[in-house]
Amino acid sequence: MSEEKLRKVTVGPPPQKLNGPITLVEYDPDWPRLFVREAERISAALGSRALLIEHVGSTSVPGLVAKPIIDVVLVVKNSADERSYVPALEKAGYVLRIREPEWHEHRLLKGPDTNVNLHVFSRGSTEVARMLAFRDRLRNNPDDRDSYANAKRDLAKRRWKYVQNYADAKSKVVESIIAKTGGKKEGAR
Repeated sequence: MSEEKLRKVTVGPPPQKLNGPITLVEYDPDWPRLFVREAERISAALGSRALLIEHVGSTSVPGLVAKPIIDVVLVVKNSADERSYVPALEKAGYVLRIREPEWHEHRLLKGPDTNVNLHVFSRGSTEVARMLAFRDRLRNNPDDRDSYANAKRDLAKRRWKYVQNYADAKSKVVESIIAKTGGKKEGAR
């Protein structure tokens, strides 16, 4: 994602520059517990408006190195209708940081007391199925998990202006693994 686009989709202060390598850590067996705590907090804030809450990303895959950030997928009826869920999440301590109407109406909120990326999508978004298929493939296929870990380690050593640039650079390996699940290739962000 270009710097201009990153600034355009950011809500609030400009995105923080990294200007360095990415810090990866070994898998922490406490990450699932942190996810459960966030899922309970989200569920308490939204009730039945939370249609699906799932742990995704590298912290959801036992044995995988990761940035120590708990990625959570939340599905709501319509993620573009921020009034229906953002105020309740803000009351629970979350902060809206990303608004991407052109990419699956994606919203990203940061967590209140744990480093959390809460990804919000609308019911029926194909991106949710892709994220879950990717997670499940990594959980169940050691060769793909190792391949992804090696790619992450290699990329993490480089200097990145923004963390998003590192995330974008992983796209090729991510797409190759998703293709093995029968998932369709994602369009450009």
